[in-house]
Amino acid sequence: MKTGLQVLIGVLIVLVVILGVTLAMWPAEEGSQKATGHTVKVEKPERQGEITIGSILPLTGDAASIGQNTRHAIELAVSEINNAGGINGNNLKVLFEDGKCNAKDATNAANKLVHINNVPAIIGGLCSSETLAAAPIAENGKTVLFSPCSSSPDVTTAGDYVFRDMPSDSFQGKYAAEVTFNSLNGKDVAVLYCLSDWCVAIKQVFKQRLSELGGTVVMEEGYEQTARDLRTQLAKIKQRNPDVLYFLGYTEASIVGLKQTKELGFDIPIIGGDAWDDPKIWEDSKEAGEGVRYTMVSADLPESFKSKMRQKTGTDEITLCTPQAYDAVNLVAEVMEKAGTDSAEIKDELYKVGDYNGVSGTIAFDENGDLTTASFITKIVHNGKAEVEN
Repeated sequence: MKTGLQVLIGVLIVLVVILGVTLAMWPAEEGSQKATGHTVKVEKPERQGEITIGSILPLTGDAASIGQNTRHAIELAVSEINNAGGINGNNLKVLFEDGKCNAKDATNAANKLVHINNVPAIIGGLCSSETLAAAPIAENGKTVLFSPCSSSPDVTTAGDYVFRDMPSDSFQGKYAAEVTFNSLNGKDVAVLYCLSDWCVAIKQVFKQRLSELGGTVVMEEGYEQTARDLRTQLAKIKQRNPDVLYFLGYTEASIVGLKQTKELGFDIPIIGGDAWDDPKIWEDSKEAGEGVRYTMVSADLPESFKSKMRQKTGTDEITLCTPQAYDAVNLVAEVMEKAGTDSAEIKDELYKVGDYNGVSGTIAFDENGDLTTASFITKIVHNGKAEVEN
């Protein structure tokens, strides 16, 4: 019969043997393991991290059609970036916030993205009211704010961290005045405009350029952006009998206003701004939109981009700002490859961009984060579809 001491010694021997075998099989700290006298390198898989940026778009309310189409383009760009390896091996993620095309909701969205989510960059806003409300928050928080759509001239001086790849209305307002005066014979022009940053700013540029050409804005009628009845303003304009109506508005009010011009018997040319590059307007206004014109930035889109958007959305619809949003995401990602996630370094690298070839055209920024060049076209509506006017 074994003594207690013998049993204890036996147990200890077994434990030592087990420990020895275990240590022999355990990989070394330096990423290697020993086996049959050879050192075998163990490849440790890299953990993929995540880089998060924000986006402020009108996902509901006025301009929601444009906002949703733009979101699809942002998601498409993110998917392509991540499938190609991400940003220095890190997946890109976007937090979307609804700016609703107004200052109040855009302010709330910007505060959340800057102060709670601490994102280094934000794609947006779309409406100028969104961008101008978010700009001081982004500037104080040293967060890059990159708008693919806001065209108000006031965005030019909104901050050092503010960029856009949509041309300023200092270009579009002048172009619209020239089309009105030279092509539509608009010497006496009435302006119907929403009381938003975009409408007010482009109206001022239009008015100044028309005056320089020899025309006159004979009447200006403003309305709240949320208005859904413009009969009072339109009745005054009709009584004044102008040569042309320059009508600035977002989707919902524009549909109502165009229908009411038909009801009131308007028979003069009507021209609008680039917010009218929303198919919903022409689908819903029906015959009231026939023959209506609007100006917008030139967009000769690559077939490859059109095809990818068609696969993403199931339609051929590509609205204003959608190509610019796609380019904005890709450009920010490219800059992050060099600068990392430090927003100050992202900002500095963006100012160095001089010839980025995007689907919306060549992108180069001036000292204010504005595009250095821009070209515009006029579209005219026939049978519910907008097409480029030759």
